[in-house]
Amino acid sequence: MKGFRHLAAVCGLALALAIPAVEAVAQEAQPVELSGDVKVEKTVTENGKESRVLSKPDTVVPGDKLVFSTNYRNAGAEVVKDFVVTNPIPEAIRLNAEEAATLDLSVDGGTSWGKLATLTVADANGAKRAAGIDDVTHIRWTIATLAPGATGAVTYSGTVR
Repeated sequence: MKGFRHLAAVCGLALALAIPAVEAVAQEAQPVELSGDVKVEKTVTENGKESRVLSKPDTVVPGDKLVFSTNYRNAGAEVVKDFVVTNPIPEAIRLNAEEAATLDLSVDGGTSWGKLATLTVADANGAKRAAGIDDVTHIRWTIATLAPGATGAVTYSGTVR
């Protein structure tokens, strides 16, 4: 049964990679265009020198490091303020703990937000405990000001479980 769950998780991840999940918090008449992408990160050695290479993830296996990005562009004629980009974390991905320490996260499906060190979850008995990296369900960024025509990207990385 464990092998089946693993296969189901990898198949679910493949679907998630084929259709990147990108959400923008509901903001009336915001002309911001979003697109998502995911790459697998590999370290390659060429002529004795190591370098990081990002490529299309045809197949992923546990332990692979993935880099998710959300590109944004203000397609309107007005400045957009406090635009929020929210990404769900696929269940088959473990968020990079070092990145997570500085990001705005949710451990309850996007209902509440904060730094990981301040978040709590209920344990099996209903008692509160400190949230851990495996509890993270969503990540978000707030773009303070986005001028007309301005573009940018937000990224996060994680490892396939």
